Amino acid sequence: MKFINRKEELIILNDALESERFEFYVLYGRRRIGKTCLVLNAIKDKKAIYYLAVEGSNIEKFKNVASKTKPEIQYVKNDFEAIFNFLKDEIVVIDEFPNLIKENPKILSEFQRIVDVVLKDTKTKLIILGSSISMMESSVLIYSSPLFGRKTGQIKLKPMKFREIKNFSPEASAEELVEIYGFADGVPFYLDKLGYPFWKWIEMELKRTDSFLKTEIDFIMKYEFSETRTYKKILEAIAFGNTQLGEIKDYCGFKGTDITPYLKNLIETEFVHKISPLFAPVQSRKNRYYIKDNFVKFWFRFIYPNISFIEEGIFSIDEIKINYSAYLGRTFEKICFEFLIENMNLMPFKFTKIGRQYGTIPSAKKGENQYEIDWVATNEETKEILFMECKWKDLNEEEFGKILEKLKEKAKFVKWNNDYRKDDDRKDDDKKEYFGIIAKRIENKEKLINEGFIAFDLNDFKFS
Repeated sequence: MKFINRKEELIILNDALESERFEFYVLYGRRRIGKTCLVLNAIKDKKAIYYLAVEGSNIEKFKNVASKTKPEIQYVKNDFEAIFNFLKDEIVVIDEFPNLIKENPKILSEFQRIVDVVLKDTKTKLIILGSSISMMESSVLIYSSPLFGRKTGQIKLKPMKFREIKNFSPEASAEELVEIYGFADGVPFYLDKLGYPFWKWIEMELKRTDSFLKTEIDFIMKYEFSETRTYKKILEAIAFGNTQLGEIKDYCGFKGTDITPYLKNLIETEFVHKISPLFAPVQSRKNRYYIKDNFVKFWFRFIYPNISFIEEGIFSIDEIKINYSAYLGRTFEKICFEFLIENMNLMPFKFTKIGRQYGTIPSAKKGENQYEIDWVATNEETKEILFMECKWKDLNEEEFGKILEKLKEKAKFVKWNNDYRKDDDRKDDDKKEYFGIIAKRIENKEKLINEGFIAFDLNDFKFS
């Protein structure tokens, strides 16, 4: 896999590796995110011991790997503490550390003693990696863990930003990059696999007998869950737009089943994230559930329901294409979220909070009594508020105006400093409410901006 970007993380690791003291770093994140690639790049010019933990017999295998650097270790008893006594001042990387925990839960206490007694006053650099987010957070990083307080640093490796993915597909236009992001998210493994043009590549990939698309989700999920059937059904429900608890249960046929434990596990493993309206109370019941990762969402929306047809070789890529623009609506909102934060200098004020906002329209009849605003940003101190809509489509001036008017109507239902922000006596240059649109393309955008509107499209997106 190509190593692209991750400059900040690489600097952090290099600084740790060059330090004059003991360092214990924890690096974790979902599978395929590039943890191993990052660490191997950090140690590529250094003498280091790299060990990939497996599901059994780890102490013998680790001893064998370590003895390649320190031959005398082959005569040491099969004991981690005894082995680490010969690894003082060395760089030691243990990949997939959760496999050690699964094999022997007492390993955490063993490593506590290794850190406290054997390595603490040395220049050893110990780096452990893990793909099971739930296990790394609940066993290694949690307050009750024997290793709590021992680490000198940690990195939770996240997907790359949208602006960074052009490094993997330099030929792609901004519009094509949105299509790619809707499939691969910012996950380096998927971005690296992609061919260009995207649609030709995915068509050929689906025809391959050994296509990774057929088995990838099982590969990811089996690492977190012993049973995946119910989790898959829930993820499929969410992928098809069922984001409320009742909707998910109805789609799955789980009317008499409590699925909250499953949702809790999906949230802890970061397959799903739960959101509530920006202005809702902390314990709001207006929660919605979304699939966090674009690749997982793509798979459950387009691959999972059609896996039999794909296996038979009769599936047409057109089945994806005809629905892909609508599917990209939420993806584009996610991209716009990054854009708003990274380009705060282009906004009318510096905001301190941002989130989705939705709720009930008072006195409206059922079916017409809900509103939703893609992104709302606020500054509590200045009492300024920004309402933004994101549209994955080309807009002419008339369409732009209609969407803006509708946005202003929806904003009236947002209860946040209403009297202050709607003071009719305030001058235009001292207004507190702002409205804007981000779209694929906007006709006469510069003219609209000069008229005082907030308007952005793909031409405003910068790539690094």
